[in-house]
Amino acid sequence: MRIFEIAAFAVRGLTANKMRSGLTTLGILIGVASVILLIAVGNGASSAVQQSIAGLGTNILTISPQRAQPGSTTKPLTTADAAALVGQDSPDVRYASPVVSAQATAGYGDTTHDIGQFIGSDPRYFDTTNSAVAQGNLFSDNDVQQARKVVVIGATVATQLFPGLDPIGKSMLVNNIPFTVVGVLAAKGSSGLQDADDLAVAPLTTTQNALTGYGSLTQIVVQARSADALPNAQAQVTTILNGRHKITGTADYRILSQDQLLTARTATTETFTVLLASVAAISLLVGGIGITNIMLVTVTERIREIGIRKAVGAPRSSILGQFLIEATLLSLFGGALGVAAGVIGSRFTIAGIQPVLVPSSVLLAFAVSALIGLFFGSYPASRAAKLRPIEALRHE
Repeated sequence: MRIFEIAAFAVRGLTANKMRSGLTTLGILIGVASVILLIAVGNGASSAVQQSIAGLGTNILTISPQRAQPGSTTKPLTTADAAALVGQDSPDVRYASPVVSAQATAGYGDTTHDIGQFIGSDPRYFDTTNSAVAQGNLFSDNDVQQARKVVVIGATVATQLFPGLDPIGKSMLVNNIPFTVVGVLAAKGSSGLQDADDLAVAPLTTTQNALTGYGSLTQIVVQARSADALPNAQAQVTTILNGRHKITGTADYRILSQDQLLTARTATTETFTVLLASVAAISLLVGGIGITNIMLVTVTERIREIGIRKAVGAPRSSILGQFLIEATLLSLFGGALGVAAGVIGSRFTIAGIQPVLVPSSVLLAFAVSALIGLFFGSYPASRAAKLRPIEALRHE
């Protein structure tokens, strides 16, 4: 029998029970769309992280405290450490800003907002992190010395607390302590995992007095004079801190460059993407099992039809080909619909992440859906082809 005739029988068999075929197609559709969309989300998160970190600059070092080895003395990072990092012993260091972080809830009128990052630092912090002011002004060294309760807020905080209002000069409560808004930072956007605009920056002394106390710094942010000078700056910073903290073994601090931070965050998002893709692949597997079940039921219901066709001379290859084509058509149709659903879905923002479509994932998901039809349809097709005509005709 010619291939077109076999295909016609296969299409006729599928349309004979549209409900069953539709349910099987839906399983493949969900699996393919999930693979495409979840890989796009993971890729989008990775791209957003790279853009967010790159936005800080390629000449940034971040120093954080860490535990030393047992028996070693651990010293906190202090403002004196930050001041010591800028001088004759570190010619490749331009700025070193001390940073403390606090958990803060801000309020204005009847509106409250949990600020993602409430930071206390000095005016150099804005230059170090490439943070530009969009409205108002930044606070000054004099504000730090006088511990004035002033604050510069990010675009998200401004939108949440002052919708439709000019926040400059307004007094907002931070953990029930009044702070005057003097500036609004230019928007940087969300990385998907963290909103870079959901922050507020106040003078270091004010934040320590009002919110955090005078313990260890959360970080010291260092800006090298250029990206090329970053390795020398890191070596100079290490020498100075080792001397100040009297380090003989494992340091009680760690230094991360933007490249190291980018590598770490990229590895995390890649792992996240693989996990999402694995979960989505399970959906494809479930769809394949559904094809097997549906085709087995189809073979059982059509045993007499198979017997008649064999009795009038249909060869085993025709029966095998018909049911293989049926299974493959189901998976291909479901795969095509899944590709369309995945591509359309990737145009929408999901959980703050703009998905980035990966063409290879589209081709792979569609190819796998076709292979699933062949693989999971082969057993029912083989079973149908092996039926003896006399036994099939006797089947009730």
